[in-house]
Amino acid sequence: MSFLAQSVRQVLRQAPNRSLSLAGAMRSLSVSPAFGQQNKPATESVDISAIAKDQQKECQSICDRINRQVQKSEQGRLFAVVHLCGKQFKITPGDIILVEGYWPPTIGDEISLDKVLLAGARDFTLVGRPILEPGLVSVKATVVEKTLSHTKTHFRKKRRKQYMRINFQRSPHTMVRINSIELARPVDGEGPPSEPSKRLF
Repeated sequence: MSFLAQSVRQVLRQAPNRSLSLAGAMRSLSVSPAFGQQNKPATESVDISAIAKDQQKECQSICDRINRQVQKSEQGRLFAVVHLCGKQFKITPGDIILVEGYWPPTIGDEISLDKVLLAGARDFTLVGRPILEPGLVSVKATVVEKTLSHTKTHFRKKRRKQYMRINFQRSPHTMVRINSIELARPVDGEGPPSEPSKRLF
């Protein structure tokens, strides 16, 4: 017992010394505020209006370049991302997309897809927040076919209970052909509002 008591006393005597040495080490490693202020360079005044003008000039030059491409029809094939019936579709002219679930338009209806999230070409992309301005991009489509999906089987069984059910389900589908994607007016410019179609989706 006496040996154990002596070893405990020695450990307790050494513990305060160790904590002091650790505290000193931490003090030497820490950065004091005075040290940080000594090496801080003098702050220079920044002209925010000059930066804003530069950014505005750069944006205007980009918009002018896009408008020149569109006027000369050099932009190539346009693509777009549209929001339709709760889903997003990446589309190009001539694509056929499948809309699942009930949807009111009938076969032959020409529709305009107005919820355009993004539109672009080879050299530029217009990104909406969350959608592009109304009337900037016009996406025309035609309803091609309305049909039912393949038969889905819903099978339920509880063993040892003489319970078994088989249900079959077919949900409606609508096929839509994308006719055209066009920039209706110049980017970052005011133009005449386009005439809305009979049905907007």
